Amino acid sequence: MHDSEAHGASPLPDPVTDPFGALERELRVLIRRAQSTSAQMARIIHPQLDASAYPLLAHIAMYPGTRGSDLAAHFGVGRATVSRQLSRMVDLGLVHRETDPEDTRGQLITLTDAGAARFEHARDARIGMLEGSLSGWEKDDVAELATLLHRYSADVVDWLATQQAADQVDAAHAD
Repeated sequence: MHDSEAHGASPLPDPVTDPFGALERELRVLIRRAQSTSAQMARIIHPQLDASAYPLLAHIAMYPGTRGSDLAAHFGVGRATVSRQLSRMVDLGLVHRETDPEDTRGQLITLTDAGAARFEHARDARIGMLEGSLSGWEKDDVAELATLLHRYSADVVDWLATQQAADQVDAAHAD
């Protein structure tokens, strides 16, 4: 029995007749579970690390020398939020910031050796969890899921950028 049925709630949206309703529900559950998993990953990296820092560390690991402004744009958060998170990660010895030689107003961010080792350990644990929980899946299905999630993310980012641009045009015309 599904949790919605156990509490007398309406049945789950049917993916055939209500694909966007079903997708919204699955994304909501996925996000809730991902937040919990990110908190666990963050604790593996450092007991005092916030869950929201795990994706930042992953991005820095993939793109060493990234700038705080790039992180803010990539994750759709304010620069002040990223700056606070980076300061905390610097204090924990996970990242290093150095002045960008091409633009002294910016800083290039890299993982420290300890940060890289701790991140890799947590990432390996997460991959192990995925391998264990999806062990009954065909590898092609896992690859298709990864491809579809990437496509979803890219399309949502593109749509949000289009909406933001349209909102800015509307605001400019309202002035």
